[in-house]
Amino acid sequence: MTSMNPTTFDLFADTDPEQQPRIERIGEQSCVLRGFALPWLDRLLPALEAVLAAAPFRQMVTPGGFTMSVALSSCGTWGWTTDRSGYRYTRNDPQTGQPWPPMPEVFFQLAQAAALEAGFRAFEPDSCLINRYIPGAKMSLHQDKDEKSYAAPIVSVSLGLPAMFLFGGFVRSEKSQRVPLLHGDIVVWGGVDRLRYHGVLPIKDGQHPRMGEQRINFTFRTAR
Repeated sequence: MTSMNPTTFDLFADTDPEQQPRIERIGEQSCVLRGFALPWLDRLLPALEAVLAAAPFRQMVTPGGFTMSVALSSCGTWGWTTDRSGYRYTRNDPQTGQPWPPMPEVFFQLAQAAALEAGFRAFEPDSCLINRYIPGAKMSLHQDKDEKSYAAPIVSVSLGLPAMFLFGGFVRSEKSQRVPLLHGDIVVWGGVDRLRYHGVLPIKDGQHPRMGEQRINFTFRTAR
C-alpha cells in the first residue's frame, strides 16, 4: 500500500520475508508463534475488510475519561467496549445498536490452530477484539479480566508494523519482558500465565508493504 487506509489492504503486495514458523516461549504457559499467521493472510484480510465494513474502527473512551490512542472494533457473539460507565462485553455494537458482525470462519480456525500449537486444546473463542495502531499509538499495561472465566487462553495476532509487546507479571509494578512482534506473529498465553499484565509500547513510524502505516491486532477470547 502506498497510502494509509484503515479498511482496505493491498492483497497483492509483497509480504515480509518468509519466516520459518517457530515457537518462542516467554512464560510457563505462554509463547510467541513466529510467522504463524502468514500462510493465512490471503483468506484473513478479505474477511477483515468485511468485518470492518459492518463495524468500522472507532476510538473509545475509558472510564477515566481518556480517549484511547488505539482504534477498536469487534466481531463474534460478544464485542468488547469501554466508555465512562466501565469496561464490558456487549452483544450489540453500541454505535449501531446491531449485533456485532459474526466471527469469520477463517478467524475462528486461525485462533483454534494457534491455541493448539501453543498447547491449549478445544479453544472456542466467542469474541475477537480488533485493534488498529497508527504510529504513536500504544496500550498501557493491563490484565484481560472482563471474561466470565479465565480457563481459556488469549490468542493475539499481529499484522503490519512491528510492535514491542510488554509481557509482565501479576502486579503492574513487576518488570515486563520486551518482546518484539512482527507481521504474522501470534502470542498465546493462558493457564498459570492467563492474568499476566501486558501492553504495547508506542508504535514507531513506518510503512508496511502490505498493511501500510498501521498495525492491526486481533485478540481472540472466550468471553462467556
